[in-house]
Amino acid sequence: MPSPSSPSSPTLLPARRVPDMDELHPPKSEALRAMFWRSEILQVMYWLRGEGLGEVVDATLLERFLGVDAAVGVGYLDQLVLDGYLEPEAGGYVMSAAGLEEGKTEFALSFADLTRPSHGECSADCWCQNSVEEAIACAAERSPRRTT
Repeated sequence: MPSPSSPSSPTLLPARRVPDMDELHPPKSEALRAMFWRSEILQVMYWLRGEGLGEVVDATLLERFLGVDAAVGVGYLDQLVLDGYLEPEAGGYVMSAAGLEEGKTEFALSFADLTRPSHGECSADCWCQNSVEEAIACAAERSPRRTT
């Protein structure tokens, strides 16, 4: 044990274990859980639509893609109808205009780190986005210089 006059050694805290993705669960609070599933459902529906895999979603499809029990998923789908994000369709649900916009936003936020420009690429605020001349100059500046 260190004496009062000697510097004390740092107290080490036990290492925190980071859960695997399979161990992550929706929030316990009803309100947060509803927001969580709204986001997940709209993202999946937006993705399916964008990939051309269909626009009509049912609880069985949600179970396959999101792992939410179909009986529980129907409740979330029905709530999204009441909230104006979905519309009932024969055999399932489709996104309303509001649902499409929200799904687009949620999808973009979730994948923002993967879709932002990488090192050496231009961002949306680069001058090359405003004119052809600037685009040509920017591309020339970024292309590797060849020496002969």
